[in-house]
Amino acid sequence: MNKRGSIHQPTRVRFSILAAVFVNVVINYMDRSNISVAAPFISDEFNLSSIQLGLIFSAFGWTYAALQIPGGIMADRFGPRIVYTVSLVMWSAVTLLQGFAKGFGALLGLRMAIGVFEAPSYPTNNRIVTTWFPENERASAIAVYTSGQFIGLAFLAPVLTAVEHYAGWKGLFIITGLVGIVWGIFWYFFYRDPAEHARANQAELDHIEKGGGLINKKNSGDQIKDAPGFQWRDLGEAFIHRKLWGIYIGQFALGGTLWFFLTWFPTYLVKYRGLNFLQSGFLAAAPFLAAFAGLLLSGFLSDYMIRRNVSPDIARKTPVVTGLLLSVSIIGANYVDSPALIIFFMCLSFFGNGLASITWIFVSTLAPKHMIGLTGGVFNFIGGLAGIIVPIVIGFLASDGQFAPALIFVGCLGLAGALSYIFLVGKVERIEVSKKLKGSALL
Repeated sequence: MNKRGSIHQPTRVRFSILAAVFVNVVINYMDRSNISVAAPFISDEFNLSSIQLGLIFSAFGWTYAALQIPGGIMADRFGPRIVYTVSLVMWSAVTLLQGFAKGFGALLGLRMAIGVFEAPSYPTNNRIVTTWFPENERASAIAVYTSGQFIGLAFLAPVLTAVEHYAGWKGLFIITGLVGIVWGIFWYFFYRDPAEHARANQAELDHIEKGGGLINKKNSGDQIKDAPGFQWRDLGEAFIHRKLWGIYIGQFALGGTLWFFLTWFPTYLVKYRGLNFLQSGFLAAAPFLAAFAGLLLSGFLSDYMIRRNVSPDIARKTPVVTGLLLSVSIIGANYVDSPALIIFFMCLSFFGNGLASITWIFVSTLAPKHMIGLTGGVFNFIGGLAGIIVPIVIGFLASDGQFAPALIFVGCLGLAGALSYIFLVGKVERIEVSKKLKGSALL
């Protein structure tokens, strides 16, 4: 027995940490997507065109993508406790303020502000999992916390629809904002890194570290000591490797399908397919449940194959490539008219998106060890560009009252992502930092 407890039986604190990260992700995506539930009513009240609505949907992505790299640097430098607390409380406060918006300009600005404060969240999630979990548990851990964006929205879609129905779209923003503020305060008192956590015994720390978890950075006040300061050289390093570009492009493609469901999907069902609002809320839950199932299947199957000594190239890439190819099936909704068949194709496509959503494992596995957060920031920056581009492109493609071209566009993104993983990523192994940058050549 030592000060951390039994040295023979590892504690399981990492799973309580994972549960809290899961809740963070649920709240994160609730505040990204509540605008989609409110959109039909906001559009009517402010007399917005489909192009204006597309701009509001994409405004979050402008700042979110732009600040991914600074967000990744912050995750590396200051640690998850401080970064996540500030991020959660601030984006939730801005969510609440949306309930007082008076027009197009105010909503546009507030959506941009939410993007600012959510920017560090996913690089921080990846830093937490890389710190708390050995490599043979990491894909499962990523699948669990990432599933928050699907399972949370699957169950929240009907709830948010009902809240909007009874409290109005302004009440929807106020209530969801208050939830996040309370949880952000809880996070500050709850989270600690492994070496700082009073309930994690030495056996658990050894289990994490021997399995490749990066727990060797000692924190004091959540500022990482002995960590090299940011260097512009590191930023250049994040852009010169072909295999990193493979996952960057793949993440943009993955985000294309996701952002359709986070923004335009309810409007598609109501305005372009003629479903009533409450019915659309319940039907909209089905694709998120399908994505949740795909994600958990992907994560646990991938880790199972790793434990069975299957090559990482097969164990990690196969679910991602298969899922991206399945996401192309969204185009099938153009050729059917019944709500059941429309939802079937939406479920199949989003199941594929979920199956492919363990992509953060490639950041943990490929990035240089001292650049996990920075590489995650670049990765999510390029993925976040989908949040800017896709809603606007869909708005233009649907401006003549026809949504079919928009679904073809989203399906083509999935195909491009699959090809990126097949031809660019190459062998799944950690990149060693080059001694000097060799111009702009891809290594």
